[in-house]
Amino acid sequence: MGAPFDDDSRSRPAAPPHDRPETAHPRRDAGQDEPYDPAWPGGRDAAPAGPRPAVKVVRGTGRAVAGGSQWAFVRARRFTHSSGAGETGLSRLLELHAFNTAGDAAVAISLAGTVFFTAPTGEATGQVALFLVLTMLPFAIVAPLIGPFLDRFQRGRRWAIGATLAVRAFSCWVLAGAVADQSATFFIAALMCLVSSKAYGITRASAVPRLLPEQLTLVKANSRISLTGTAAGAISAPLAVGAAYFGAEWSLRYAFVLFVVGTVLAVLLPPRVDSSDGEDKIDLTAANGVTGVLAPRGVVNALRCNAGLRLITGFLTIFMAFVLREPPDSFGWNGNATILLGLVIGAAGAGNTVGVLVGNVLKSRAPEAIVVFVLILDTAVLVVVSLTLSWVTAMVLGLTAGLCQSLGKLSLDALIQRDVPERVRTSMFARSETLIQLSWVTGGLIGIGLFTIDASVNLGLLVVAGIGLAWLAFVVAKLRQGPRRAVEVDRGDPEPQP
Repeated sequence: MGAPFDDDSRSRPAAPPHDRPETAHPRRDAGQDEPYDPAWPGGRDAAPAGPRPAVKVVRGTGRAVAGGSQWAFVRARRFTHSSGAGETGLSRLLELHAFNTAGDAAVAISLAGTVFFTAPTGEATGQVALFLVLTMLPFAIVAPLIGPFLDRFQRGRRWAIGATLAVRAFSCWVLAGAVADQSATFFIAALMCLVSSKAYGITRASAVPRLLPEQLTLVKANSRISLTGTAAGAISAPLAVGAAYFGAEWSLRYAFVLFVVGTVLAVLLPPRVDSSDGEDKIDLTAANGVTGVLAPRGVVNALRCNAGLRLITGFLTIFMAFVLREPPDSFGWNGNATILLGLVIGAAGAGNTVGVLVGNVLKSRAPEAIVVFVLILDTAVLVVVSLTLSWVTAMVLGLTAGLCQSLGKLSLDALIQRDVPERVRTSMFARSETLIQLSWVTGGLIGIGLFTIDASVNLGLLVVAGIGLAWLAFVVAKLRQGPRRAVEVDRGDPEPQP
C-alpha cells in the first residue's frame, strides 16, 4: 500500500487566497475603475490603497475652510467681548451692528444693480433722480424729530432699534418681489429701507453710552463699532454680489435674513439699554429758552465741523454714483465704469478704516483742533480735485473724504466723552447723530440737483467746494467766541456768557 496522500493533487496544500486565480471582472476588464466590493471575487485586490486625489483635495479644502471659519469666529468673539464688553452687553451691540452693516451692503449692491446700472444714462437719469428725491426728502422731514422723540420716550429703546431692522427686513422682502418691474411698490419699499437705516444710526448711537464698560472710553467703543461694521461689510459684499449673479431679488432675500437676525439681537440687548434713570436732556442752543443742560461750545463746534464733513460725503456719494456710470473724458479712464466705481468706493472705505486706526492713537490729543483740521483738509482736497480732475485724483478725494469723516466723528465722540455730563450724554448722542444724518441727506440732495441740471463734474465739485469754504468760514468765526462748559439753564434764562 502506498504512502498516504501519495496522490500529488491531494498532497499539495491549498493555495492561499491571494494566489487564487481571479475571476474576470467585467467592468475592470472594460478599463473602468471599480470601488472595493467584498462580495465580488477578487474585489479585495480592486480596493484602492487610499483615497483618490480628488477626495483628498475636497477633504483638505473642507478642513481648511472649517479651521479658518473656527479661527475667524474665535478671533471675532474675542474682539467683541474684550475689555468688559461681554459683561456689559456691548458685545451684543457689536454683533447687531455687524448684521446691520452687512445687510446695508447687500441692499446697496442690490439697488445699484437695479437702478443705477440697468439703463443708459439718458434714460435712467430722471428715474433715478426721482427715486432719490422721494427717498431723501421724507427723511429730511423725519430726521429732526427722531432725537427729540427719543428724549421724550426714553423707554423701549431695544424695541426702537429692533423696529428699524424689522422694517428693513420687511422692505427687503417687498423689494425682492417688486425688483423686476420697479413699480410704485419698489420705490415705497426703498424709501422705508433708507429712512429706517438712518433712524438706526440715531437709535444705536444713543444706546452706546448705556453699555459702555469701565475699561473702554466712548471713543474706543465707537472705534470698535466702526471696525466691526467695516469688516462685516467687506465680508458681506462678495456674498451679496454672488447672490445678485442669480438676480437682484436673491441678494435682497439675503439682506432680509441678515436683518431678521439683527432684529432678534436687538430685542436680546440688555435691559439697561431701556433704562433712563438719572438721565436728562441736552440742548445745543438757548435761543428760545430751555430747561436742562446747555451743550458745551466745543462740542457744538465739533458738531458743526462734522455737519460740513457729512454734507461733502453725502454729495460725493450721490453725485459720483451718477457721474461714474459713464466717466467723462476728463477722468482719463478707458476701462470698465464699474471697476472705476469700485476703486473710488474702495478708496473711501480704506480712508475710513485708516481714520479709525489713527483716531485711536490721537483720541486724547486735542480733538477740538483735529476736527477743525479735517474739515479744512477735506475742503482743500475737494477744491484741488475739482481743478485737476482725473480718475487718480477721484480716488484721492474718496480716500480723503473717508479719512476725514472718520477722524471727525471720533473727535466729536472724544469731546462728548470729555465735556458732556454723563446724565445727558445719551441725549447728546441722539441729537448729534440726527444732525449728522440730516447733513448727509442735504449733501445728497445737492448732488441730485446739480446732476439733474447737467452740471459738469468740475462745476459740481467747485459748487460744493464753495459751500464747504463758506461753512468753514462760519465754523472758524464761531471758534472766536471762546469756550463754554456744559451749564444748567432754566426756561427763560438768557444764554450764559463764556
